[in-house]
Amino acid sequence: MILYDYILSPSCYKVRLLASLLDAPLELRAVDFHPGREHKGPELLALNPAGSIPILVDDDLVLRESAAMLTYVAARHGPDWLAVDDPIAVTQQQQWLAFSHRLTSALGGARLVEMLHFEGDLAALQANGIAALRELELALFARRLTGGVFLVGDTPSVSDIACFPYVALAPDGSVSLDSYPSIRIWMRAIRALPGFIEMPGIHRLHELAPDPFAEAST
Repeated sequence: MILYDYILSPSCYKVRLLASLLDAPLELRAVDFHPGREHKGPELLALNPAGSIPILVDDDLVLRESAAMLTYVAARHGPDWLAVDDPIAVTQQQQWLAFSHRLTSALGGARLVEMLHFEGDLAALQANGIAALRELELALFARRLTGGVFLVGDTPSVSDIACFPYVALAPDGSVSLDSYPSIRIWMRAIRALPGFIEMPGIHRLHELAPDPFAEAST
């Protein structure tokens, strides 16, 4: 599998992260997204007319949406990461994959405005991002009440990987995570997974930061 990749793209990072967690072979092709805008050049537009990254190529298969890439990588290398047997879990997983697009639009949009000086209504993007974080916090809090940590089921799934990067990088768009203890517990659990890899701005903070369980119980 070949991933057309930009090191600072959370959407690209999702695919790199899942491949690492599943020990799946992945060849990276670096794309000069900023400032070079290589993704708008003829070679990559031939692969993805939408002019966006990531792009995943596996023989004759070309995938242009990160959620589809996560599903494909999991299906090939870690089917346990997909909800396939329980109709309710399948539906929940699809719902979280759709929800991840809201995170990309809002928190990712705010990050692009703040970090790369893209045009956009920063206040509106931040407000939409906060609304999405509150929704995620409530869902994760409800999971904790029944002993769960991850979004769907008792183990991590593609749902968690789809949502994790843009949440973890919310502070890059000046959206604080201090008010969301359940989200911080969830992020800590993901960072602790065997095979977890970092990207700029996302580190193994669970080894240094205060335990969110202790914060949540005070």
